[in-house]
Amino acid sequence: MLETQIWFYAGAALVVIGSIATVAGPGVRDPIVRILNTEIPAVGVSLIFLTYNHTLALLTFIAATTIMTLVLLRAVIRLEEMGVEL
Repeated sequence: MLETQIWFYAGAALVVIGSIATVAGPGVRDPIVRILNTEIPAVGVSLIFLTYNHTLALLTFIAATTIMTLVLLRAVIRLEEMGVEL
């Protein structure tokens, strides 16, 4: 029982801390570093789901990471086309 609680609370902490660090962290201008910073909350969500079901955790992590990476890379490409200095 204690092991389940550890995974859940560790995942919740990663989600909260990782989200805050990604949004309001140091002034990172490099979009690739910002994409990597979004992986921390994704791992936290996976740990939360890991307390319930291993398959659900794996599928959620793969899907969330893929979608998030595609969206953020599309945004970076769009900003580069517009000539915005990152």
